[in-house]
This record gives sequence, structure tokens and C-alpha cells, in this order.
Amino acid sequence: MIDNDVRNDWRLEEIKEIYNSPLLELVFKAASLHRVYNDTAEVQVCTLLSIKTGGCSEDCAYCPQAARYSTGVDVQALMKKDDVLSYAQKAKDAGSTRFCMGAAWREVRDNRDFDRVLDMVKGVNEMGMEVCCTLGMLTEYQAQKLADAGLYAYNHNLDTSKEHYSEIITTRTYEDRIETLENVRKAGVSVCCGGIIGLGETHDDRIKMLFTLATMPTHPESVPINALVPIKGTPLAANEKVDVWDMIRMIATARVLMPKTMVRLSAGRTDMSISEQALCFLAGANSIFAGDKLLTTPNPSFDEDNAMFQLLGLSPRKAFKEEKTYLHEIVPTLN
Repeated sequence: MIDNDVRNDWRLEEIKEIYNSPLLELVFKAASLHRVYNDTAEVQVCTLLSIKTGGCSEDCAYCPQAARYSTGVDVQALMKKDDVLSYAQKAKDAGSTRFCMGAAWREVRDNRDFDRVLDMVKGVNEMGMEVCCTLGMLTEYQAQKLADAGLYAYNHNLDTSKEHYSEIITTRTYEDRIETLENVRKAGVSVCCGGIIGLGETHDDRIKMLFTLATMPTHPESVPINALVPIKGTPLAANEKVDVWDMIRMIATARVLMPKTMVRLSAGRTDMSISEQALCFLAGANSIFAGDKLLTTPNPSFDEDNAMFQLLGLSPRKAFKEEKTYLHEIVPTLN
């Protein structure tokens, strides 16, 4: 297959035209590309566990784990490895093939806690699951340490456009985010990077965020599209619920811009019907988070998702599929 549709030279005006095209035409185009580049009958099932909760020094306006907000989230120390592996095994048994561990840190520090996380990464990797982490900012050295431990992917979202970013976060810069992503890429770790809609941004902000993602030298292997879950006590608690059609438009545009990327239908699924989620899958979403919580916010249960998969004829994507496909392709040439 010639990847004529996989481009990194998108112009902002092109993306605006795609994003603002009639919704049904946009969904049709996205669905057509999705069918060319991906198996539309499979969805990657990921589970996200908060291994260290609350007490974060950042001021992300949407986050209940920021220490400066009173949100009812209790500060909890880093979990024990055995407890994390037990949770990972339950997730695997329920159908998850990627396990993501999140810690409410501003950045990774070279200390005993980081050593414990590296040990957790090794343990989950040995279970045959793709292991992902979201731990805040990383140096190149730390990214390499995680890679050496068996880390498959690292999540570090842009959240919004560069222009809107300072309205949401002031304790670190957009450039800090980009630098961490570059460090992850240098270590050979898969990049998971997307954003959140419903932060008070404009449609232009959403377009600019997609522009940043789609013009990276290598597209992120995974792009989560989140809808804000307003949490009492955070500055964005009174924000209006994101319209499902906005989610579908974002997912479809992301699929057109990045045809081979995993587009993840993330936070906000609890407010969606099966019909609405089905439209998201049709528009190009091929990954979800499963399990009762996304860090500290509600999420559909494994049983609910299994029932939805059966209804829609979907099946979980196998772990390490890209590597297995690649090895299958190159092995004959080595004989």
C-alpha cells in the first residue's frame, strides 16, 4: 500500500476546510480512510490506573488531582507493585491489551518512586500487555530508562492549542509538553498524545491542536480525544457538556489527518449512548479506555463495553499487533 494519505505537511487552511466540511461528508471520508488503513472490526481496549493519586503541584484547570483545588480527591501514596499487577491481570482477563499507569506528578524525579515505577513497567510487560505510563514531564534519560524497562507507550497530551494553553495551565509551557514528547520519541517509545475539548476553547483552537499533532515529524501512534468531565472544585466546574457531534467531528478530522493512528475515544464516554459511541467508531475511533474509572473520573464498566462490542460486532485488538505484523513482513526476507 502506498501511503499517499499519510502526510505531515498539512496546511492550517486545509485542516480548517476538512474540519468545517458538512458532518456527514466528513464522517464518510473518515470512515473510508479508516477502512483502508485499519481493521474496522477491532478496537484497542486500554485500562488506565491511577498508581499515585492527588497532590499534584500543577494548576491544570480541569484536573481534580491538583493540590490547590478542593475536589474531594484524597492524596494517596504510590501503590505497591503487587497491587498494580493484580489490577493489570484483572484488566487483561476482562479483555484489555494495553495497561496505562498514571501518577499525579508534575515531572518524573530520579528517586526511589521512579525505580518502583520501572519495576511495575517490567512486571506488566512480562504479562504480555502493552504497558503505557503518564507521569508528567520526562527527561531524555528518564524516557530511555522507561524504554529499557519495557515501556511500550507514553501519554503526554497537548490538551489544547498553543494559543489557548495559558488559559488552562500556567505552571508549565506548551514547549515543555513538546520537549517531553521529543524525549519519548528519541527513546523509541510509542507516543500517545491528544487533547481535551470543552475547556472553553474555540473551534479554531481545536483545529490548531490537530494541526500541531498532524504536522509532527512522525504522527503520534495514539491520539486520545477527550471530552471535559467538569469536576466540582475545579475552575472549569461550570463548563457546559460537550456536544457529541463535536466529539464526532474531532474524531473524524483526526482520522482524515492521521489515517494510521489509533484514535482513542476517551473521557466523556459515560455520557454517550451506544448509538453515539457507534458513530464515533464509524468516524474512525478505534481505541477506548475500559474499566470503572479514568484516573479519578467515571468510565463505563468492562461489562457494559463487552455488551456494546457484541452488539456492534467489534473485538479487542491484540497486544503488540504492529510489531507482529512487522516481523511477519520482514522474516521471509531474512531466510
